[in-house]
Amino acid sequence: MTRSAGQTDALIDSYGRRATSLRISVTDRCNFRCTYCMPEGIQHWLPRQEVLTFDEIERVAAVCINRFGVNKLRLTGGEPTVRADLPVLVAKLSRLAARADHHVDIAMTTNGATLSLLAAPLRKAGLQRLNISLDTLRRDRFHQITGQDRLGNVLEGIEAARLVDYRSIKINTVVMSGVNDDEVVDLATFARERSLQARFIEFMPLDGQGRWNQAAVVRAADIVEMIDAVYPLDKRPREGSGPADIYSYRDGRGEVGIIASVTQPFCASCDRIRLTAEGKLRTCLFAHDEYDLRDMLRNGANDDRIAERIKEVVLTKWAGHQIGRPGFIQPVRLMHQIGG
Repeated sequence: MTRSAGQTDALIDSYGRRATSLRISVTDRCNFRCTYCMPEGIQHWLPRQEVLTFDEIERVAAVCINRFGVNKLRLTGGEPTVRADLPVLVAKLSRLAARADHHVDIAMTTNGATLSLLAAPLRKAGLQRLNISLDTLRRDRFHQITGQDRLGNVLEGIEAARLVDYRSIKINTVVMSGVNDDEVVDLATFARERSLQARFIEFMPLDGQGRWNQAAVVRAADIVEMIDAVYPLDKRPREGSGPADIYSYRDGRGEVGIIASVTQPFCASCDRIRLTAEGKLRTCLFAHDEYDLRDMLRNGANDDRIAERIKEVVLTKWAGHQIGRPGFIQPVRLMHQIGG
């Protein structure tokens, strides 16, 4: 692959979609056992030597940014904050972003349980945006969903993050019928009163218990209707390739995002690729195939070869996940193993 200095290639799949967002799982471990993500009692984690090092993650990110113009990095897990010395990785990625010839956004999705200790160090290291998971405001229900009695820790983490100068903080809620759908307005109010954006996500078939079915999905349209009945909403025109439909509160007090992954999937505009904690490249959360980069990184492949492999993988990306259709097959890997 011959390239001149400063030259970038578009990372385009066979359907003409350009990949500009790299989601990086830094660990498969988590301090929660959320019912929609990880089975209760799981004991088998990736051996530490199989997990990508910070230098290896930095190298893949550098290829994606410098060769392909990737402009969004998001750290996920498992729970990314259980990875030791996480601010060190953020600082490495931040330096990469500073040297790039285009803006690179660095974000993280977290359960917030240890954020009271890490919000400031992560921001200082260069983390720009946070998505914090919060599926309920009820302590008993929080324990039922996550397997942990740590709602107070998460609320403390949210407050700690609010005291630091993040560009944005979003509150992520997976809405499940008969579980927490009666709290949609309460959670919207919680975020609204703190000048945060609430994001409501349809329940997807990646649950640890294998109990997902269409009846458990609370439709995006119903979520909007619930909120609109209390806080009138205006839908904003869609911009870019983000997964959420954005609604502004008519009184001007912020906005709410709705991610209709099941009923109105955004596959046609998807700009994401995913790197698992052990270095597998995936083109979709629901993909059945994944492609190893770790062995290449550890066996002397140069950046040209790694870039070539990433381009080859992106060309395999399918049109969409087909949830709810006869041909849909749930992936073997669970959310915490893939990277949320």
